[in-house]
This record gives sequence, structure tokens and C-alpha cells, in this order.
Amino acid sequence: MIDTHAHIDDEQYASDFAEFLKRQREGGVEQILVPATNLASCHSVLSVCRQNSEFCRPALGLHPEDVKADWQKQLADIYPIVKENREQLCAIGEIGLDYYWDTSYKVEQQAAFRRQLDWALEFDLPVMIHNREATADILTILDEYTRRGLRGVFHCFTGSYETAMHLIKEGMYLGIGGVITFKNSRLKETLSGNGRPAIPLKRILLETDSPYMAPVPMRGKRNESIYIKYVMEALSDVYGVDKEQIDAQTTQNAVSLFGL
Repeated sequence: MIDTHAHIDDEQYASDFAEFLKRQREGGVEQILVPATNLASCHSVLSVCRQNSEFCRPALGLHPEDVKADWQKQLADIYPIVKENREQLCAIGEIGLDYYWDTSYKVEQQAAFRRQLDWALEFDLPVMIHNREATADILTILDEYTRRGLRGVFHCFTGSYETAMHLIKEGMYLGIGGVITFKNSRLKETLSGNGRPAIPLKRILLETDSPYMAPVPMRGKRNESIYIKYVMEALSDVYGVDKEQIDAQTTQNAVSLFGL
């Protein structure tokens, strides 16, 4: 199992980090990809991953919720860190657009998103894309960049079948996490196609978004990479194959996209 999106530099892990990592390894997790969200977390992500380089890989970027008045300075400070650590990075991320909480910096979010997509092309890295209430704008921007060779994953995908197929045609992957186990989620129906062709398993990645979004039956607890097993069980139901096949294919997908 490869957890392709986990914020394990979060302070929620500080008190038992060594035990936490040991538990993930013993539970069958092979690697954890750790995205940053702002300048400060770029440093904490790199620190965690340097100390556990055989198990953790960093991604660096500015999250849309962190695009505020100082966004240009943050990007100016993050860029040399990306450049200096290029060989250790698995992606540019977590980046994207988020119009859910606040649209005050909508234009700035789009500018920051484009600039970081430029970085991905410059450094030949995939992207980890965050989307909330901004699908149309993200697809419009991505259409420009995928023509130029951009590749990446739509993190925590919960969109429509049509959006999924559009992204796949553009060469993108879909990150599937604990949401698929939630009672009111329609993600299983989306992935199965519900009478239409299923979303190809070869375009699915496993993720947790730890410490958030823990799957059923762990919902409400601190999320961990080992809980991917519940996501695999849900995907096994969708695709009608055993968990071992889900594990093998999604691992291959992660290796292919992120160059692991």
C-alpha cells in the first residue's frame, strides 16, 4: 500500500510519531507521500521526510486556503526550496483552488495555481491538486497545461462521473480516500459508472489525507495510512476484484505517476 497524500508533519502526530510510523510499516504501508500547504509546512515536511527518507517522500507547494495577501512572497520563498530539493520531491503540492470558505482571493488563487503549474512543468514533476467548489475553473486551467505535458492527481476526488472521465482523458489520476466509505457518499456509484463504463482502476490512487477524513469505521479518529485497507475494501466492491489486486494496481499507478 502506498498512501499518496498524508499530512504526517501535522502536530497531531508529534507526541507518538515514532510509534505511528512503526505501526504503518507493520501494517503493510510501503511509502507515504507528504504534501506541504504553505512556507512553514515546506520546512516541516522536508524535516519529516529527511529523517525517514526510505519511507516518506515530500511534495512542496502553497495550498489555496493559504493564498492570502502575502501569497506572492510565500511563492517567492517556496520556489528556491523546490529548486534546491528537486531530486527528493515526488510532486508539487498541495495546490489548487478552493472557493468553499472564502472567495476574497479568488483571482490570486488562480494566479498562484498557474505559477505552481509552471513549476511542475519546469521541474518535470506531477501535481497534487486540491479542489473545492472550483471544478469549472480548475478544468479550464488544467486543459491549458495538460496539452504541455502536465500530469498529476486530483486529490480527494468526489466529483461527477463526467468530471472523472474528463480528467482521465487529460491523463490525470483520481485520489480516492475515506470519503468512499461515508454513508452519504456517491463515489462508489461514480467509479462503477452506474450503467456506464467504470472509471479505469489504472487511474486510481489510494490516499488518506491524514490526519483528516478517516474512513468508516474509524471516522472521527485521527486518520492513519494503515486505514487505507478500508478504502481498498470499498474499491474491491466497486471493481469486483480482491483487495490484493486493488493494492497491486494502485501501487503500480503511484510508482508510475510519482517516479517512486
